[in-house]
Amino acid sequence: MVDQNAPIGVFDSGVGGISTLRTLARVLPNEDFIFYGDSANAPYGEKSATTVCHLASHVIEQLQARAVKAVVIACNTATSAAKPQLMAQFPELPIVGIEPALKEAVDAGEQHILVMGTPLTLSLPKYQAQLAKFGARTNIYSLPCPGLADRIELGSAGLPQIKSLLADLMAPMLEHPIDAVVLGCTHYPFIQELITSKIPRPVRVYTGYDGIARQLTAQLTQRQLLRPTSEAPRTIEFMSSRNTPAELALYQDLFDHGID
Repeated sequence: MVDQNAPIGVFDSGVGGISTLRTLARVLPNEDFIFYGDSANAPYGEKSATTVCHLASHVIEQLQARAVKAVVIACNTATSAAKPQLMAQFPELPIVGIEPALKEAVDAGEQHILVMGTPLTLSLPKYQAQLAKFGARTNIYSLPCPGLADRIELGSAGLPQIKSLLADLMAPMLEHPIDAVVLGCTHYPFIQELITSKIPRPVRVYTGYDGIARQLTAQLTQRQLLRPTSEAPRTIEFMSSRNTPAELALYQDLFDHGID
């Protein structure tokens, strides 16, 4: 019998999933969380799908050792590359994954959508199928962003590098009349304001966070695993494959403050 009071595991290739964790912690205020950042192997988005599957499997084993009751893949690349395999490997464990919110943007009636993601996420069949499906009724501009997640891993210390790379990456896109941006990597919401400031018109931003929060809540409700209301304070713990005090302090700072 799974304990309702057990924590929820959340993982990403690095710090990006902390942006997802912030939303989950707000939507599920009674739940405890353990976040695992695989920063020693970040970013996943420039590795092969086979390598991503292997790394993600190892992370879930680390979380299982902490008796988590569910796992959130807070990484678009790992969701696209590994989620079916992980569900088959860990059939007893509820696993939900985040995905680029392209459908959400299309359903909202956006007509000129910029999708930013890692090279692997945007090359995989899952995204390519969405592109083929929705490209007939809206203009979709796909922008692979090699190196951007790497720089966001540095937190506020990486801001000068982030700004320089972002300017180079986005320059070819600015000729399009973009009215919406889909952030297809959980690192990118940390620099959402920097991204939107490059676009010379108001845009709506889609992250996929609302969708994954709904999925997780539904899974926990269906399995009767939601934690009962308790007066005990909730806990949020950080783990990292780069297990240094500085890295864990960075995780906490990003959770508390984001990137300034």
